[in-house]
Amino acid sequence: MAAHARTTPNKPALTLDDAVLGDQVRTYGELADRSARLATVLHDLGVPSDGTGAVAAMVPNGFEFFEVAAAACRVEARFLPVNWHLKSDELAWILEDSGAQVLVAHTSLKEFVDAAVAQAPGCRVLLVGDDYERAVVGAPLWPNAGWLSPAFIFYTSGTTGRPKGVVHGGLKPETMAIAQQGLVALWGFRPDDVHILAGPAYHAGPGGYAFTTLFSGGTVAILPAWDAHDALALIDRRRVTTTFMTPAHFIRILEVPDDERAAFDLSSLRLIIHGGAPCPVTVKRRIIEALPDSEVWELYGASEGGATRVSPQEWLERPGTVGKPWPGVEVRIDGDGGEGIIYIKPAGGATFHYHRDDAKTDAAWRDDAFTVGDIGRVDEDGYLYITDRVSDMVLRDGVNVYPREIEDVLYLHPAVVDCAVFGVPDERHGEILAAVVETRSPVTEDELAAHVRSKLADFKCPATFSFVDELPRDPNGKILKRLLRNSHA
Repeated sequence: MAAHARTTPNKPALTLDDAVLGDQVRTYGELADRSARLATVLHDLGVPSDGTGAVAAMVPNGFEFFEVAAAACRVEARFLPVNWHLKSDELAWILEDSGAQVLVAHTSLKEFVDAAVAQAPGCRVLLVGDDYERAVVGAPLWPNAGWLSPAFIFYTSGTTGRPKGVVHGGLKPETMAIAQQGLVALWGFRPDDVHILAGPAYHAGPGGYAFTTLFSGGTVAILPAWDAHDALALIDRRRVTTTFMTPAHFIRILEVPDDERAAFDLSSLRLIIHGGAPCPVTVKRRIIEALPDSEVWELYGASEGGATRVSPQEWLERPGTVGKPWPGVEVRIDGDGGEGIIYIKPAGGATFHYHRDDAKTDAAWRDDAFTVGDIGRVDEDGYLYITDRVSDMVLRDGVNVYPREIEDVLYLHPAVVDCAVFGVPDERHGEILAAVVETRSPVTEDELAAHVRSKLADFKCPATFSFVDELPRDPNGKILKRLLRNSHA
């Protein structure tokens, strides 16, 4: 970004279409200037410039998120994106665990922030609004001209327990730059790209590919909050070329009636990268058909590291696969019969650890490969298939049952829009299966049960079916099965 600020200072780095304030633009020159001033503000608030500092950002999608990230780079501190939906106790845990010296938060979150900082007194707060703007405009430029590659701490949502802070190995800035250049080449990012930020910037997928766009000199069109119509309109208006989405985005886009979707010119959108959650085969096939001008690539990975990717052509030949390993990455399966826990050996000896948690770090790594708890298999041609997560597995009468398999079958029913299958305690069987379903047309429990039994063994058929208007998902697109389990307890 520093190079682009010097060579193309007037080029838009960020755009934001606001219903109240209208179209807004941050050029590369403005981003460089404001981040340099914000770096001074952060340092004055207590962020050291010796590589030991950490700056947290808890803001909705907007210019400020990227300004804080750039300022953290300039002051040589780690950047910690925080889910702005968290409540005070959750935020307090992350602030205390990370040791962040400063939290930049949106003023609408002040109530939760004040309560959290009371439990993490070593952290100072800068609220986005008048205070933030006055501080940035009035601060002198940070004296050091260089920018380091961003060092992130991502706190993963996890399925149990407290979030884990993922800290990647101390790679030199030169090594990070080479890795980023490789990522740009891998996906074909270009300086003339316009990338729509469709998901929350604090998540590694949407935020990460927005930063990749800025690294390559493109423009990031920020969608403040997800809405399928708004996203389609922004793609049309800004001539968007690339994006990162999740299956939840696909489901909502497909719910837009065909004639309404056809009213938008989406021909500029050449690349969609998706990940973050398993994509049902029927949803993937429909989105490929609905967006014929776009190449819909899928990746498998986590905050801990990337693993595989698959082109739409390969996927259509092998529906359900998440592809082959990235260059330099190795995928291993630990289990009998060809299926088991997936281990990923990163490229170039890259490593990560969980912040202040040696036990979880040791549990994730086996020699030079790590796991995030997914279960899968690799076919004879080297393509990986994800079959479920260890934490989602249901033990019914002593037999392992994987909800993903049942969900895939439910998605084949024409009435099903979205679904989740999970285990609930049962005195007789240990656990039984429950299904929660979102439908597009009337259907009965008996009809869905018969559909499942026609394709799977009877013991895999959910004992109960519940119907909802919309499944609870987190902003990253993952279904909140914990909430569903609690409601069925």
